[in-house]
Amino acid sequence: MPISAVLFDLDDTLLWDDRSVEEAFRSACEAAGDTIDPQELEVAVRKEASSLYESYETFPFTKMIGINPYEALWANFTAGEQPEFRQLEQLAPVYRKESWRRGLAVLGVEDEALAETLATKFAAERRKRPYIYEETMHVLEQLRGQVKLLLLTNGCPALQQEKLDGVPELIPFFDHIVISGSFGKGKPDKEIFLHALELLDVTPEQAVMVGDKLTTDIRGGLAAGLTTVWINRKGRAPSLDIHPDHEINHLEELLPLVQSL
Repeated sequence: MPISAVLFDLDDTLLWDDRSVEEAFRSACEAAGDTIDPQELEVAVRKEASSLYESYETFPFTKMIGINPYEALWANFTAGEQPEFRQLEQLAPVYRKESWRRGLAVLGVEDEALAETLATKFAAERRKRPYIYEETMHVLEQLRGQVKLLLLTNGCPALQQEKLDGVPELIPFFDHIVISGSFGKGKPDKEIFLHALELLDVTPEQAVMVGDKLTTDIRGGLAAGLTTVWINRKGRAPSLDIHPDHEINHLEELLPLVQSL
C-alpha cells in the first residue's frame, strides 16, 4: 500500500531547538559577570533545573505530555485545559528563578537578584531564536500535494504554539497540527498517533512517522503500526530495544525514501 501521509515531529526534526536552547544558555550565562565561568554556570543550571523539575508533583504529568525542564525555563503554561497546567503556570516563575539561584550557588555565588535577572534573560533570549533547519522548507515544499502532512508534537499548547508563531511560514504546510498538551497524552502513547491517523483518514500502513527521538517518536510510531524514520543528525548510537524502520542523517534523504515506500 503506497504511503499517503507523513507525520513530522517538531523540535529538532523541523525546528532546531537544541541550537536555540544552547545559544540562550550561552547568552544568559555570559551575562552573569566576568567572575563567573559561563560554561560552568550552564552545566550547574542545567543540572539544578532538571533536579528541581523532577521534584514537583507535576513531573509525572509533564513527563507524560513531553515537556522537558529547559522548556519550562521559558514557558508560561497559559494554555491547556488540564488542572496541571494551572499548577505549572503558578510554579513557572518560581522554578525559573530557583533553577538559576541554585546554579549560581553551586559556583559559590549567592545572589537572588542576579538569579532573577538571568532567568528573565534566558527566557527572552530563547524567544528570539526560532531556528529551523535550512532544508526544512524545501522538504515540505516537495512533499506538499504529494502526501498529507501532519505535525505531531509533544509539549505545552501555549509554548508549542509560540514556537510555531516564530516561524509562521511553517504552519500552512500541514493539514493538521496535534499538540500533546491539547490531546491529553504525549508520544510515545500510541493513542496520540491513532488520533493523528484518524484526523488524516489514513491507516497506519499508509503513514510514515519522522522524528529525532527514539523513545518518543519512533517507539510510539512503531506501537501504532506506522513506518518509522529516525533522523539521526548527530550520529547517535542505535538503541538495543527500539528499531526504526529507516534511519537518515539529513532531512533531504526523506524525499527519495518516501518515493520508494
